[in-house]
Amino acid sequence: MTTTKRVLGTRALNRATLARQLLLERSPMSAEDAVGHLVGLQAQNVKPPYHALAARLDGFTPEALSRPMADRRVARLVTLRSTLHTHTARDCLTLRPLVQHARDRELNQFREGLVGVDLDRLAVLARDLVEAEPRTMRQLREALLKEWPDADPQSLSVAARCRLPLVQVTPRGLWGRSGQVTLTTAEHWLGGPAEPTPAPDGTVLRYLAAFGPASVKDMQTWAGLTRLRDAFERLRPDLVTFRDEAGVELFDLPDAPRPDPDTPAPPRFLPEFDNLLLSHADRTRVVPPEHRGRHWRGNTAYRTLLVDGFLAGLWRLDEHALVVEPFGRLDGRRRAEVVAEGERMLHVMYPGSAHDIRFGTVRE
Repeated sequence: MTTTKRVLGTRALNRATLARQLLLERSPMSAEDAVGHLVGLQAQNVKPPYHALAARLDGFTPEALSRPMADRRVARLVTLRSTLHTHTARDCLTLRPLVQHARDRELNQFREGLVGVDLDRLAVLARDLVEAEPRTMRQLREALLKEWPDADPQSLSVAARCRLPLVQVTPRGLWGRSGQVTLTTAEHWLGGPAEPTPAPDGTVLRYLAAFGPASVKDMQTWAGLTRLRDAFERLRPDLVTFRDEAGVELFDLPDAPRPDPDTPAPPRFLPEFDNLLLSHADRTRVVPPEHRGRHWRGNTAYRTLLVDGFLAGLWRLDEHALVVEPFGRLDGRRRAEVVAEGERMLHVMYPGSAHDIRFGTVRE
C-alpha cells in the first residue's frame, strides 16, 4: 500500500528552518554551544560569525565568541564546501576527517602544478613546519618550494591546505583584534588527535537538527559531499519524511520543531555568507525566486536582511550609519520592526558608537 507523504509548503519549511537556526526567537545557549548546534559558521571574514550569533542568541556579546576562540575551544579552518568555518574544537577534529574526501577531490584540480610532488611527503613536511612554529601561507609555500622548486607555488599551498587540517591561530578571528592569517594543525592547536573518518550518519542527524526538514541533495550541497543517500536510508526507520511542493522527499527528526507557517518571524540582520542562505539545494524556503542572486555579485556576498523570515534586502555599515536597502517597499509596521532590530544589533555589536539608521534606495 502506498502512503502519501504530507506536503510541506514554502512557509512551513521556512518556519521550521528558522526555528532550527535560532532565528524565530533568540536562544539563551552559549556561543560555543550555538556554534556546535549550527555545525559551524561560515567565516571567510572575521566578523560574519559574530553577526550570525548576534542575530540568534539572547545576551550575546562579541567577547562570548572571542573568549572560547582564545581558549582554543573554538577555531577556524577549512571544512564544508572547501570554505573557512568557525567550529567547536570537537568538530575541528571530527568533521574535517568526514569531508577529507572532498578536499582530496579538490586537490585533483591542481595536479598539473604538482607533477613530481610526493603528496605524502609534502604533508609530513608541512606538518613539521607549522607545528614547529605557526606559519603564514607564504612562509609555508616558500619552504615547500625549496623541496620542489619546479612545482607551481599556488598548487603547493593548496596541497598543504587540502592534506592537512590547518587552523588559523589567534589573534586572527578575535573581535577587535588584528592579525595576519597564521596556520598550524588542528591537532597541535587543540591538543588532541583527529578522529578516524566517521560514518556520516551522526552528521546527517545534526544537519537535520540545524537545517531540516531537508533532502539528500540539500545536505550534499551543505557539506560539499556526494553519495550520502545510503546514510539517509540507514537512518530512515528513525526519521519522518515529507515532500515539498515539487514532490522532493524531505527527511526530518521526529521531534524537531515544525512551527505553524503563520508563526511570526521578526526581522534579522545576517552577515555575508550566512549558512542559512547556503545550505540547501533548493533555497526558496528562504530566498524568494524573484530575489535569487540579488545578495551576490560575482564573488562578493552582501549582508542580508530577513523580513517575515525571507530574504528582503541588504544592509551595510557606513562610517556613521546603518544603511538598509530593501528589495521592495516596507509598510510602516515592517519598517519600525527593522529599525528596532537594527538598533538592537548596533547596541550589541558596536556599543557606544553613534550610528543613524537610514533606508537607502529601494532595490526593485
